[in-house]
Amino acid sequence: MQPTTAHGQWTTFDWWPPVGWWPEAALDLLDSGPSASATFVLPPEASSVHTARSFSTGTLTGWGLGEMIENMELVVSELATNALRHGLCLDDPRRERTVHMSLVRRGDLVASAFTDPGSSVPVLRYPGPLDTGGLGLHIVESLSLRWGWSALAPHGKIVWAVLS
Repeated sequence: MQPTTAHGQWTTFDWWPPVGWWPEAALDLLDSGPSASATFVLPPEASSVHTARSFSTGTLTGWGLGEMIENMELVVSELATNALRHGLCLDDPRRERTVHMSLVRRGDLVASAFTDPGSSVPVLRYPGPLDTGGLGLHIVESLSLRWGWSALAPHGKIVWAVLS
């Protein structure tokens, strides 16, 4: 299901986590507790992966969730890398060239969400023994309670992972 607003569907240009947002496929994980969110825009640069990790560390520290930092840094690294590598349409000058990153806290859970303008679908790959990549989403899956993605209109997607 696509994220929606009161006026229709979110787009990659205006999606920011609205108050109370949580991935629909992870609603059953919620319990009561504090809510907060923090959002950051990543430019199409390799250094943005490091910036995303630093943003996560600072945000989780500020929320008093320091025990989550190590796993969140790994998940954020993988999701940011995928969004920057596969989600940007650098050959199409009409498309946005940034990735939006959000951390959303609901109680002891934190969802890390990335939006990008690409149409490629994130899928678990099973690389061969000599492949140099392809394990990123396996790392995300092993460290998160749940992960997934939704399409955004008119193009793009949001990829998210929930950690505790």
